[in-house]
Amino acid sequence: MRSKGRGLYPFVPSGPSFATALAFFNELGFETAWQQQSLAGLRFGDAYFMLQEIDVPVWQKNQMLTFEVDDLDLYWSEIDAKGLPGRFAGVKLKPPTDFAWGREVHIIDPAGVCWHVRQAKA
Repeated sequence: MRSKGRGLYPFVPSGPSFATALAFFNELGFETAWQQQSLAGLRFGDAYFMLQEIDVPVWQKNQMLTFEVDDLDLYWSEIDAKGLPGRFAGVKLKPPTDFAWGREVHIIDPAGVCWHVRQAKA
């Protein structure tokens, strides 16, 4: 193909509370680019997704997404200092860990979705 993809914008379930999910992702650095009823576009640098007001636990527990940051250790220090697991039910954070495929932080959001935050390659 001569045409090239330029972005991928997944729909992510909010879980039981759309407002809680918006607040949580704001704490992770995502800004609300737009919101219309039960759908919002969230952006953090070049990372972008659409938060959808929907609660399907079997889907949420099986969904994983990855985004990259330019400085994983700095990002970790910023989010770890916020005490997110104590402020948002169901949230879990795993500190930077080296894997065969790269260095990552793992985050379980309030809906149960697993986020892999990777160190961007230089």
